[in-house]
Amino acid sequence: MVRQRYAAVLITGVLCGMAGAYLSLGTSAAGFVKDMSAGKGFIALAALIFAKWNPKSAVFVCLLFGFLEAIGNKYQSIDLGAFVVPVQFMQALPYILTVVILAGFIGKAIPPKAGGEPYVKER
Repeated sequence: MVRQRYAAVLITGVLCGMAGAYLSLGTSAAGFVKDMSAGKGFIALAALIFAKWNPKSAVFVCLLFGFLEAIGNKYQSIDLGAFVVPVQFMQALPYILTVVILAGFIGKAIPPKAGGEPYVKER
């Protein structure tokens, strides 16, 4: 049990380090800037709640939210004939859909019993 917890913390640290490197090198102006995460932590938390704290479901939910983010980036302005969808709406689309999904489809999500409690090693 202790070995599994240390492995989980180690894997989490590696993944968070990779995510931070991607944010600072891949998405912004090749450096650390203020508000560079742009609310992606909120979307990650929403994905975890939507997946009901199940890691396998969380992978698919994160892929769904990533797909929504990609759609928002790819289709910046869409011409529907009568009017043009504003760029700001397409950029806000992942956040709007996150709120709609959490408000409409989540039901009752019960967090893990030990969530948020400090770990005390058994003897």
